[in-house]
Amino acid sequence: MEAFYNYFIHLLSGLLMVAVFVAIYVRVTPFAELALIRQGVVAPALSLGGATVGFSLTVASSILHNDSYGMFLAWGGCGLVVQVISYALLARAMPRLADQLAGNNVAAGAFAGVISLVVGIINAACMS
Repeated sequence: MEAFYNYFIHLLSGLLMVAVFVAIYVRVTPFAELALIRQGVVAPALSLGGATVGFSLTVASSILHNDSYGMFLAWGGCGLVVQVISYALLARAMPRLADQLAGNNVAAGAFAGVISLVVGIINAACMS
């Protein structure tokens, strides 16, 4: 029964962490991703999707490599910070990124999404 409890608590916590990440990420970025995605704009969907998958990789790695629930949460929090910082650095390197994403520049959205995936993969690997 303890294994089921651990599975359930990690699953719910991981999903909650992803939801919190998305809520924070869309507030940090200077445009309304969710509204644009609802309108069918692809570029912000690619960018937000890549960031969400990248963060999820960190959460998954944290579940795999931490015996302590507290450490799982702490490393997940670190992953959140790393993803937000990576967006900030990318936006600084590409000053028109927000406008390009809002304007449905799919190449910019794909690039931002891939950068987030790369950061997430490396971040997840650092926990092993």
